[in-house]
Amino acid sequence: MDQIKQVAIVGGVHGNEFSGIYLVKQYQQQPEQVRRCSFTTETVWANPEAHYANKRYLHSDLNRQFKTVDLANPNLCNYEQSRAKVLNAQLGPKGNARTDLLIDLHNTTSNMGACLILTQAGPFYNKLAAYVKMKMPEAIISRDEDHFAAEEHALMCTLGRYGVLVEVGPQPQSVLRQDVLELMHRMTQHILDFVELYNNNALPVLPKQTEAFRYLHSIKLPMNEHGERIGMVHKNVQDRDYQPIYPGDPLFTLFDGTVVKYEGEQVVYPTFINEAAYYDNNLAMSLNEKVLIELDN
Repeated sequence: MDQIKQVAIVGGVHGNEFSGIYLVKQYQQQPEQVRRCSFTTETVWANPEAHYANKRYLHSDLNRQFKTVDLANPNLCNYEQSRAKVLNAQLGPKGNARTDLLIDLHNTTSNMGACLILTQAGPFYNKLAAYVKMKMPEAIISRDEDHFAAEEHALMCTLGRYGVLVEVGPQPQSVLRQDVLELMHRMTQHILDFVELYNNNALPVLPKQTEAFRYLHSIKLPMNEHGERIGMVHKNVQDRDYQPIYPGDPLFTLFDGTVVKYEGEQVVYPTFINEAAYYDNNLAMSLNEKVLIELDN
């Protein structure tokens, strides 16, 4: 059976998402928390300079720099682009990585709870999702599979042979919340426990079906022809991540009081609602469909 021998836990890809940074520090001070018999775990603080500047990033989003072609391009040399190449050398190289599983820790300002984001498909991910959901019923499983090869993915977690994101919120930027930090710790521990059981062929009986949400597309805030915002997320949607939006439901409220309704034909489930980090792109939320992850055996 496939073996996971090297695990990396990465925090602080974004400098103002504090939980991952402080959880990595906790693990560095108490390494027994991430130690298991069948694999080695290392902890990495990804973007310290952005953290010292109290910013998400200095020059460009570090979590968009990991396409194979970009990692090989010496002309991409700002701080985050250079940092991506350093991390690739440390944890990769991408496509032939010494890291078998990369766990990338993130915060969101949206009311998402503890969310396990899978960026690739396959039996390992399906079993991991089933295990985490079984052990942590309040967890959300998100399938953000773009249906292209790993080398074309820009996310840091794709450096490893396997990779997942742990996304927990709500937490304001540059703030720590105990409940959010504890949720991140719990989910990370379940992932490590899963790997230990997986390596030893000792997984418990897992649910045959696990509820998950698959990313469809993102939508922007209402804007006029000059690119100026003319509305906001409707109050009935705010803070209701992963709650259904039906055709005809309110979606936005314009500043003149007009209500803009959802015009799609299928029920969708929003997430990253009003995420502060996405305002520079005027993104309002991502829309998902509900799916089932099914185990073969």
